[in-house]
Amino acid sequence: MRLLHTMIRVGDLEKSIKFYTEVLGMKLLRQKDYPDGKFTLAFVGYGDEQNNTVIELTHNWDTDSYDLGGGFGHLAIEVNDVYEAAEKIRAQGGKIIREPGPMNAGTTIIAFVEDPDGYQIELLAPKIAA
Repeated sequence: MRLLHTMIRVGDLEKSIKFYTEVLGMKLLRQKDYPDGKFTLAFVGYGDEQNNTVIELTHNWDTDSYDLGGGFGHLAIEVNDVYEAAEKIRAQGGKIIREPGPMNAGTTIIAFVEDPDGYQIELLAPKIAA
């Protein structure tokens, strides 16, 4: 077994694709309209779907926004340098909601950014083997 993807519903598909590809550096892997169901699916990620877990962006044509709910937490992305990544994201208009620094009650360096729909994305430094 392996984890294939995480699906999130988005209100403006083009805006979301632009954020994930241009701001976070992912690739648009595939996109398909389903006219009978009035929705579009777009898959983004850092590598092909056969070898990587990706994000499925689901856009229901008649819905502009969603309540995020209290159960979903965040997506996590490993970056080489959290401080540098946060600055690059900020320079591209990305919203930093937690500045880079050590996590609460720990030493791992993290930051949080927010996508156009309000989903939180945690930036994490690579774990150093003990």
